[in-house]
Amino acid sequence: METELFIGGKWVPASSGNRFDVLDPATGDVIASVADGGESDAIAAVDAAAEAGPAWAATAPRVRGEVLRRAWELMTERADELAKMISLENGKALVDAKGEVTYAAEFFRWFAEEAVRGEGLLATAPSGANRILVTRQPVGVCVLVTPWNFPAAMATRKIGPALAAGCTVVLKPASDTPLTALAMAAILAEAGVPSGVVNVLPSRSSGKVVSRMLRDARVRKLSFTGSTEVGRILLAQAADNVINTSMELGGNAPFLVFADADLDAAIEGAMIAKMRNGGEACTAANRFYVESSIAGAFAQRLAVRMAALKVGPGVEEGTQVGPLVNEDTVAKVDELVRGALDAGAKAETGGARPSGAGFYYPPTVLTGVAPDSPILREEIFGPVAPIVTFTGEDEAVRLANDTEFGLVAYVYTGDLARGLRVSEAIEAGMVGLNRGLVSDPAAPFGGVKQSGIGREGGHEGLLEYLESKYIAVNW
Repeated sequence: METELFIGGKWVPASSGNRFDVLDPATGDVIASVADGGESDAIAAVDAAAEAGPAWAATAPRVRGEVLRRAWELMTERADELAKMISLENGKALVDAKGEVTYAAEFFRWFAEEAVRGEGLLATAPSGANRILVTRQPVGVCVLVTPWNFPAAMATRKIGPALAAGCTVVLKPASDTPLTALAMAAILAEAGVPSGVVNVLPSRSSGKVVSRMLRDARVRKLSFTGSTEVGRILLAQAADNVINTSMELGGNAPFLVFADADLDAAIEGAMIAKMRNGGEACTAANRFYVESSIAGAFAQRLAVRMAALKVGPGVEEGTQVGPLVNEDTVAKVDELVRGALDAGAKAETGGARPSGAGFYYPPTVLTGVAPDSPILREEIFGPVAPIVTFTGEDEAVRLANDTEFGLVAYVYTGDLARGLRVSEAIEAGMVGLNRGLVSDPAAPFGGVKQSGIGREGGHEGLLEYLESKYIAVNW
């Protein structure tokens, strides 16, 4: 494991000499000590990215693509090793960690292919007097800020399009999971990324180092994945230098089940949408709205499936639900559940934090949840499924839209017309229609309302790192 900062193609200690510990969520034990970057290190990383920028932007798109393709190959070859690292520092079960590595690597492969597709436009002006020529150019130096829940995939989803477009980057990973980000830096260097094109800056002083970089006029792009609260702060700071921003923020995903749905499929979809990554996903189903005539059967069957999941250390084979990432996260989940129970909800399974070491919370299904319960308003980020009933399509849509967030929603129905109608009516950037998984490197990922700005993945993901330049010309 690399544990220093990665700046200008070199592994270097923090200028202060400070380090911080990375903990195993299963035990609370220290697994590594990592260099703690400060503001001077942040500017050194921007220096390196700015110096490397012109040459990388001038590199042929095919060459940039081949570097990313090689990074995909290296990640695929080392999938087991990377998965174990993710599981160790994040806590997720190995099966989830292996799935993340595959998903994360696919961003490198997808954008290896997209690197050659930064096409522009040539058109005749409507007047016929001149031509309109539009070309695409890389934005420039990008600051990428990633969360702890998908430490590999959130990094590759940003680095892939940035490098494909010809940009250079400084990655600030979450301080709970810096080891995976540093492993990504090593892989990219081995794949042929030139010095300074990718820089990785672990730091416990996230706010200070990111703010310092945003005050540097050479930084022209900020891509952030995290909470809406922090996103608002960063948007305000980015405004000072009018920095191009992409934001993938909080979610509060509704999961709608109509009486005509295939109940077997709905249960399978619920297990995926709720329990992928142990519930620690912005796309996780957060609020289950089930038509009243089938709500009892749905809750009973979901509780049986949730109760059967094996909880344990993520690195142990057979574990299906690992610990949550840290004490703050498990304490928040416990507080939300206790609040719902105190207000009259019933735990069909789970519902209480276990004693002992580690940041564990059992898979939980709640029924009879009060409509104004905080657990329906806040992003749970844990293995908890609160169920509320509805009696008609209009009510279901109203409940689904009763949130400031709009990242993803899930709809289960046997009526395709209804499914499409409800999908259009729901205020979300993505909808899983009779599907419990929406994420795909080839699809545009992002939300509306307070869930973000811009899209990641798909061709749209590449365009986020390109500026359109219009050239007026006659011939």
